[in-house]
Amino acid sequence: MDPATQQAATDTAAQSIIYFELPHRWPEQTDIISLCMHMGPAPAFLLVLLGVVYLLFGFYLYKALITFNAAALGALIGLIIGQKFNQPVIGAVLCGFLAAALTWPQMKYAVALMGGLVGGVIGAGIWQSFGLETAYAWTGAMMGLIFFGLLSFILYRGSIMMYTSFQGSIMLVFGLLALILKYQEIGLPLASKMTVNSFLLPIFVLIPTILGILYQQANAPAPSAGGGGGGGGGQKK
Repeated sequence: MDPATQQAATDTAAQSIIYFELPHRWPEQTDIISLCMHMGPAPAFLLVLLGVVYLLFGFYLYKALITFNAAALGALIGLIIGQKFNQPVIGAVLCGFLAAALTWPQMKYAVALMGGLVGGVIGAGIWQSFGLETAYAWTGAMMGLIFFGLLSFILYRGSIMMYTSFQGSIMLVFGLLALILKYQEIGLPLASKMTVNSFLLPIFVLIPTILGILYQQANAPAPSAGGGGGGGGGQKK
């Protein structure tokens, strides 16, 4: 293979790597609907499956699930950093592994971080649902981040159930939306209603979240006397 052909093949392989760029503004409901409409069936089914796991088994598997969250977040950060050096895969693998390795022994703080991220999403979502200026959605996100992050240290056990249920609900709803929107007879009227009514998507997410919290609360083992009601299943001090 001559050098020109080899260079062209290298450039094509580099371009085939998914390029990720952070959004310049907080996503609106129309952006989420558009994302679901363009999502393939395989990622949609994966989201539905993971959503069910987070919803039903979030408390039982919270250490593994939160470590998985940290690895995914670390991989995303590594991907963004690696793109600047034309090594996105290496950056994603290294940062993902490092984030997972740091999360497992520092689970309490990882739960607080996860709570802050969930609170940020909730705060920004409430801000937009009331029709406030989208450019300042970060204000609602910061209020939610601080409140839910601090709440994690006060209600550790309940926070895990709430955060995993919320994440599972988002995954489940987005995955189901992506599948439903594939059928134009149902998807187009639904997308039109969701575009007009800004409260519709939050309601879709809220209902499974509440059901997930109730299910986990009813089936979670009672904390032992030595656990202080904090960690999962009677975590010792």
